[in-house]
Amino acid sequence: MKIQKYETNFKRNLFWKESTLNTKQYTEKQENKVINVYPVISYQEIIGFGGAFTEAAGYAYSKLSDSKKVELIDDYFSQNGLNYSIGRLPVGSCDFSLNSYSYSKRPDLSDFSIERDRKYLLPFLKSSLEKRQLKLLASPWSPPSFMKSNKMLKLGGKLLNKYYQTWADYLVKYIQAYESENVPIKYITVQNEANATQIWESCLYSAEEEVNFATNYLYYGFVHNNIDTKILIWDHNKEKLFTRALSELSTDSAKQAISGFAFHWYSGDHFENIKLTHDAFPDKLLFHTEGCTGFSHFRKEDEVQNGEIYAHDILGDLNAGINAFIDWNLILDHKGGPNHKLNYCNSPIMLNDANSDYVKNLTYYYIGHFSKFIKPGSKRIAFSRYDDRIEVTAFKNTDGSIAVVLLNRNNWNYEYNLCINDFVIHDNLDSHAIVTLVIK
Repeated sequence: MKIQKYETNFKRNLFWKESTLNTKQYTEKQENKVINVYPVISYQEIIGFGGAFTEAAGYAYSKLSDSKKVELIDDYFSQNGLNYSIGRLPVGSCDFSLNSYSYSKRPDLSDFSIERDRKYLLPFLKSSLEKRQLKLLASPWSPPSFMKSNKMLKLGGKLLNKYYQTWADYLVKYIQAYESENVPIKYITVQNEANATQIWESCLYSAEEEVNFATNYLYYGFVHNNIDTKILIWDHNKEKLFTRALSELSTDSAKQAISGFAFHWYSGDHFENIKLTHDAFPDKLLFHTEGCTGFSHFRKEDEVQNGEIYAHDILGDLNAGINAFIDWNLILDHKGGPNHKLNYCNSPIMLNDANSDYVKNLTYYYIGHFSKFIKPGSKRIAFSRYDDRIEVTAFKNTDGSIAVVLLNRNNWNYEYNLCINDFVIHDNLDSHAIVTLVIK
């Protein structure tokens, strides 16, 4: 049995540092400091990991030289990089756009055009698709202002009843327009942060309004136009995920129209809500669609904490049953933008001050401990651990290899004995370190 160890340890200047571990025969006497892994018991399948192609990300990408653009795409989408296989797109503008815009301003949608996206967003996306075929999820931040109760893209507001069909037609046109660019949209959420009134693009939906639109307008628009894009609901924080799921998937028609749930991390762990939702609707998808070390979490002076925020959330989400984890912006400028509402945040890769190169934040390496080694099509497998201060997840890839991720967010080290089948691995997990073990 071959064991490769990959360690990121900021204080020791290690980033995916590879080494080989020895194994010995397992004996019944091995009882202490044990982490057991059970490949015979499997759970959900992983679709992939990824990030968001916003206009801000496309703008930052455009500032790089041709050679640096190639390097960036390799760093994200190759097996040597983060091995990303999924991406998120805003439908129209979001806060991480240069300014606000919609694809149409007319009730008959006769002026509908995605021309705006061809300047920054589509070039970045298409260059990435040349490297790797990605499964794409789209999310609208707001319908056009003429469709809304407050006549603005920002500050919440509601989609007016008389425009439900027009808005569904708009989203159909969006998917068809991207399809004509050879960019298929695999998934779509009804609304980004459907319960948030923001100073940037936003729109509010009650559970009844969201399921009505998804079931009676958007789904039938897809069926009528032979579109197989899957519809996800909620796309907001985890604390109300289970409540929203129970409310919206209470009818057979809703269960037919809605393929799963999307959520963000900004209101706390709530891993139990993910598991409750998974257990109640085991045939539905669960996607983490946004999170970043901005907002109240951001600590610029503490890269280790930023990395651990990511790893802790990914571990908890995976163990609760998610199928995909999508980060926020793929790349931003050195300020954490551009953002037309100055809502700056961090990203795994950011431009330097001169826009001549980019830097990888520690979060890049922490995400990679999952995305590089937990491959699309892998399945989570069972484990037990002797101490909950060691955070663990384990997956079996389609090639038979097993990836085990261990996270230590504490100020002291832990010895452990990883037991799998008839073998045991003895090692030490350093303080504030993350390790991935690949077992073949």
